Amino acid sequence: MRPFVPTPRGPLSSALAARLTDDEQLATPDLAGVDVLTDDDLHLALWCCYALHYRGFDGVDDALEWDAQILAFRAVLEHAFESALRAEHQAVTTPEDPLVALRVIGTWAGPPLSRMVAEIGTRDQLAEFAIHRSAYQLKEADPHTWAIPRLHGPGRSAMIEIQADEYGQGVPGESHAEIFAAAMEQLGLNAEFGHYIDRLPGTTLATDNLASMFGLNRRLRGALVGHLALFEMTSVVPMSRYLAAARRLGGLDAFEKFYEVHVEADAHHGELALNKMVAGFMETEPDLAADVIFGAAALAKVEARFARRLLTSWQDDRTSLRPGLNDLLGLDLASKRV
Repeated sequence: MRPFVPTPRGPLSSALAARLTDDEQLATPDLAGVDVLTDDDLHLALWCCYALHYRGFDGVDDALEWDAQILAFRAVLEHAFESALRAEHQAVTTPEDPLVALRVIGTWAGPPLSRMVAEIGTRDQLAEFAIHRSAYQLKEADPHTWAIPRLHGPGRSAMIEIQADEYGQGVPGESHAEIFAAAMEQLGLNAEFGHYIDRLPGTTLATDNLASMFGLNRRLRGALVGHLALFEMTSVVPMSRYLAAARRLGGLDAFEKFYEVHVEADAHHGELALNKMVAGFMETEPDLAADVIFGAAALAKVEARFARRLLTSWQDDRTSLRPGLNDLLGLDLASKRV
């Protein structure tokens, strides 16, 4: 089942929704005063543009995937987002060698979200976290797969090995996206793709948009390689902590399976991604070294903003999701935070 077009949040997403559903003309977007790194309206609009290249929307003509007005609209949003990320990256000094730089970036300390969830997170907070992650996890690996036909040589082979694991080696029900869907259902959540998009803030959508932007633009293939490599290199510790949270809370065997699979796979994927995928990519396309580093650094920054939103909200005794979720799910997501 395909998701419905999300509820607009402002002029950008309203204009795009009108194009998708009513064939309205789409003008060049005005981004004056918009925080392009986190804005709810911008990132919803950009997410919807990208969604046309994945599963599309219920009731929306598939031909709009290549609609000239939507592509031009998306290009403006992408340019603004990428430019802001590059400006942020330029303010930080990293080694010029991608293999060294990614190890350095992997040590950057972000907000301690996984530690908090492991130690004192509640079942409702684990459900809230799953809702945030659903935008990406229910299509896990898909954005990175766009890179496969764009790479060649040993870097491509290493990426294929990683992606094959992400898709469960083609065994029905064993892809990471399907395992995550089962975990969501065990938490009493709706596992249909896109179901919770209206509840996800810009800081969450930005994490998904980053991967899609890198994956859908061939010129950013180096950034996508860096993005995937850092993700694989740094995931074992947080995945282990989320696994610990599920075991502490009990009765969440599907959720445990999702994180057990990641801990096991990513222990191998980290070295494979750096020493085979990145190293192999550098052999064939050394001119894209800076983009590999940029892709990793952008991931670290975007994820830090995502984690900060959750922690700050929970510390203030409120949900990190957009309004309305409590009524829809019947969950006490606004209960006392520690």
